[in-house]
Amino acid sequence: MKRHFITVMAAALMAVSAPIAQAQEISLGRFFGACENAGVDTKASVGEPCIIQSIINAYSGADNGVTVETLPTDWGNYYDQIKAAYAGGTAPDVHVLHRSRLAEFASLGALADLTGDLAAAGIDTSDWADKALEGVTFDNKVYGVPMDFHANLWHVNMDIMEQAGLVKDGKPVLPSSPEELLAHAKQVKEKTGKDYLTADFAQFPIGVRLVMALVWQQGSNVFSDGEATVNTTEAKAAVETITQLFDNGLANPKLNYADSEKGFLNGDAAILVNGTWVVDSYTAQAANSESALSNYYVADFPTLFSQGATWADSHMWGIPASVKANSPEKYKAALGFLAFLNDSNVDWARTGHMSVRKSVLASAEYAALPHRDEYTGTADIAADAPASENYGAIQDAMNRELQAIWLTGKDVEAALADAEEEIQEQLDN
Repeated sequence: MKRHFITVMAAALMAVSAPIAQAQEISLGRFFGACENAGVDTKASVGEPCIIQSIINAYSGADNGVTVETLPTDWGNYYDQIKAAYAGGTAPDVHVLHRSRLAEFASLGALADLTGDLAAAGIDTSDWADKALEGVTFDNKVYGVPMDFHANLWHVNMDIMEQAGLVKDGKPVLPSSPEELLAHAKQVKEKTGKDYLTADFAQFPIGVRLVMALVWQQGSNVFSDGEATVNTTEAKAAVETITQLFDNGLANPKLNYADSEKGFLNGDAAILVNGTWVVDSYTAQAANSESALSNYYVADFPTLFSQGATWADSHMWGIPASVKANSPEKYKAALGFLAFLNDSNVDWARTGHMSVRKSVLASAEYAALPHRDEYTGTADIAADAPASENYGAIQDAMNRELQAIWLTGKDVEAALADAEEEIQEQLDN
């Protein structure tokens, strides 16, 4: 299947485009969700879908001769759809992707090499944080414009924590070991009747990212140097740190993304493990007098083992190689859009994501964003698995086996052994 994808993609990259008119229309592929009411005010929108769409609308509505057609897709199916579009020769002129997926697309020659074209487009790569530049670089070439760093955080209902006696000096008291995690969870249940922790354990790989963070906190990883290292004492300890909550009725493993989020916003759990991308949305919810979440706090992922770590990734924007090769004016228009996105980095950071630009990180506007001072330590503990062309398949394998543990009762060691075997096959291929 992969060989077929490579062959068809190669043919698509060589396809000849139709003649180019002076006015340009570029198609844009993204996830983040739809927002039908987004205007062009990038300072007024709230939440990922509307903030990104307002930025797109602002560029499309400017007097630059470029119209942007947004092709929103569902996050869960995005990479299947974008691969199918490349294989069919219908890839959008510019599209979003994660740092963790860059190796897969760049290694196939799908993405345009932007290295020599960014300065002329008005993009100063020296203003990017070192990790941001590293994240868009493959084989010493720049294939994207970074948009953020995003990571898992602990979103906290301070009213529940206060009722449970887990607030000190206005901050939540978070656990520092697996044993303390269980003790805190029992304390919340006994004092409030609420679950301690909720997250999407049954749908998207939020649970995978949680477990991997605990593996990294022990100085281990799920693979490195082409070798899968999943069936380890560290991975078992990480999994059992979470399953102890399920086994004691202190967290629900059957919740998907929407239900776990709904439960937290409805005041059914003290902690939600989710990403930076919801901070401004939850802040807006907490400001609503009718919301059950009225006292909201954002915390760095706590260190339960020997060293700090939380799952992190970044969003970036790339342009297909076929656009650069066959449509110079369209390529110029797409680069102009990437420059506008880069200039709008502080607006995107309003979501809760961390900025990738040094000048934005040092600005008063960025520092004034809600809750920003509560998770400043996240940048220092951000981590992820090594880059791999098969990252998506590896993550899927982990997700299946972990869900088998907490949804079907599969033995932990058996699940980790099966995951290791499947991941090794991916690495060997």
